Amino acid sequence: MIELTYSRAANVDDALRRRADGQGRYLGGGTNLVDLMRETVETPSALVDVTGLSREIAPTADGGLMIGAAARNTAVAEHETVRSGYPMLARAIVAGASAQIRNMATVGGNLLQRTRCTYFYDTDGSRCNKRVPGDGCDAIEGFNRMHAILGASSSCVATHPSDMCVALAALDAVVHLRSVSGGRTVDLCDLHRLPGDRPDIETTLQPGELITAVELPPPNRAERSTYRKVRDRSSYAFALVSVAAAVELDGDAIAGARIALGGVATKPWRARRAEEALRGRPATESTFLEAADAELADARPLAGNAFKVELARRTIAAVLGQLTEGARL
Repeated sequence: MIELTYSRAANVDDALRRRADGQGRYLGGGTNLVDLMRETVETPSALVDVTGLSREIAPTADGGLMIGAAARNTAVAEHETVRSGYPMLARAIVAGASAQIRNMATVGGNLLQRTRCTYFYDTDGSRCNKRVPGDGCDAIEGFNRMHAILGASSSCVATHPSDMCVALAALDAVVHLRSVSGGRTVDLCDLHRLPGDRPDIETTLQPGELITAVELPPPNRAERSTYRKVRDRSSYAFALVSVAAAVELDGDAIAGARIALGGVATKPWRARRAEEALRGRPATESTFLEAADAELADARPLAGNAFKVELARRTIAAVLGQLTEGARL
């Protein structure tokens, strides 16, 4: 049994004060943290409940959108502005979990959820560098069908599980943070770290730092965007490959694109090589496949997940084809 203290924060300053010793954890909806505690993967000495913090979803002065970190996933997915201006985000959230989980999960918690790697959860017999740095990674030579082909290292090949974060990466979202020393912002694409030789350090957050909001830039109403998730079953399941993409057209050519991948990398993966390969090119299937190949050139598949390379390639091309239908030569 884990012995801990529980307290409920009244506001951001109160939450920071209650975690001043740095030994506890912030608790949102608990849809991941409670599971980790149940499996003794995490054993915090204190929980600071932050579900009472801002759930507001409101426009910003420049026409963007500010989403409070305590906003429930369901509220974000169903918000009129999100559905009309940021449809890929709404689709990613709905694809990400069951209705019951979406009703509980918070935006801040979604950003900080941890991998669902089987070896990470197996505290009785598996080696995992995320749990015990320097212990080893049994997934590399084990059952690794769900694991990463991009961004992995010799210390960790676990994928990041979030669907929401993939869409936020493609949307150039900015994360607002607070600590006892003040506030700062970080691009969503810079929030999560590659594993390197310290896969236990998963984000760029400082000890005790709290996510207070996620900011979206103004939407481009003419922009074509979507989110597609490929998984083993249509009900609640994590992605084998997912693609969040937005495309701007200039006639039958691609003026610009934003693409992020999920299910294939150790963090939400912004596909900048593919974006560059698309810019100014005709909207054709060969262009899409060349862009996918550029992004996947550094893929390092394992024995059980080599299929992800071709699956990602074809999914990227299919999504881009869907978004440019009617403009293709």
